Amino acid sequence: MSGSHDPSRPDWQPPDAGPEFAARIVPARRGEAHATGAAHAARRRRHSAEEFAAGVRRGDRSMLAQAITLIESDASARIDEAQAVLARLLPETGRSVRIGITGVPGAGKSSLIEALGTALCRQGRKVAVLAVDPSSSVSGGSILGDKTRMEQLAREPLAFIRPSPSGGASGGVARKTRETILVCEAAGYEVILVETVGVGQSEIAVRAMVDFLLLLTITGAGDELQGMKRGSLELSDAVCVTKADGANAGLAEATRHLLADSLHYLTPPTPGWAARALASSARTGAGVPELWAAVEDFLRVTRANGAFEGRRREQNLAWARTMLEEALRDRFFRRPAVAAARAGWERAILEGKKPVTAAVRELLALGE
Repeated sequence: MSGSHDPSRPDWQPPDAGPEFAARIVPARRGEAHATGAAHAARRRRHSAEEFAAGVRRGDRSMLAQAITLIESDASARIDEAQAVLARLLPETGRSVRIGITGVPGAGKSSLIEALGTALCRQGRKVAVLAVDPSSSVSGGSILGDKTRMEQLAREPLAFIRPSPSGGASGGVARKTRETILVCEAAGYEVILVETVGVGQSEIAVRAMVDFLLLLTITGAGDELQGMKRGSLELSDAVCVTKADGANAGLAEATRHLLADSLHYLTPPTPGWAARALASSARTGAGVPELWAAVEDFLRVTRANGAFEGRRREQNLAWARTMLEEALRDRFFRRPAVAAARAGWERAILEGKKPVTAAVRELLALGE
């Protein structure tokens, strides 16, 4: 292991970590890391949109990471710059397979992603992992720990792992995940793995931006399907029982059979594709080749029947509508009259002094 990957070194950072990584992971050195990061940022020359795009196209990992940071920025002054970069990269996008991975807590999403990603890299494929961390509802901070959980995959030259705080976005999927997918595609990554936090509306959010959705689950005492939402199964192109090794192997296979039977009674989310039930072990690697074989079968079927391109077109339209709704909402609340009246409007509703319908109509009138 090279020095850059040795966690025992005081200056260690995972590959591609941003300058703020040490400040978030090592609280004891927060001040020192913050100062170092600020100094580096001050020395870093601002790149033009064309320089960003050229760096991403040639696979420069530093430029790729900086371009993603630019796109994730909420600073209004950088939005136009980010869009200029995306416009230049758009012709290079759309050539990957986008796989969403979600699942119940404890299913081992990161472990399976590492096993699958490592196997694909060793086949010569470039793999990008967009691992969305849960943000603190109080501070908005994020532990950004995915690179420490995927140490083996982080060492693969063909892998790129990007932890990204969800920022409170619906379903725990980062608000800029779609744009980040495009940038990674332009950098030549053939497989994009999107890991969600696996809570709330994760499955719905990630379904809207990937080609293939994989749902992970585990075995359990009694009813193995307890806690498995029917809605989650209906959205998934495959469901995989994890930790299928050792004494748990037999129970995992039994659970897989139960899931396979259940899938027969559900309408599959992708036309022409029958959702599959699989079992795998990230520890031993068992079932991982079969998992990728299922993805390849899915691609053959859906590209032949037009479902693959149809889904991409529908997702782009849904994305455009979502962006329009967000822009209109943001523009409305930024209107001076609305911003000035908003606090009193909300207080009147909380104190029951004004009916909700009347309060909304009054605020809308201010925004006209």
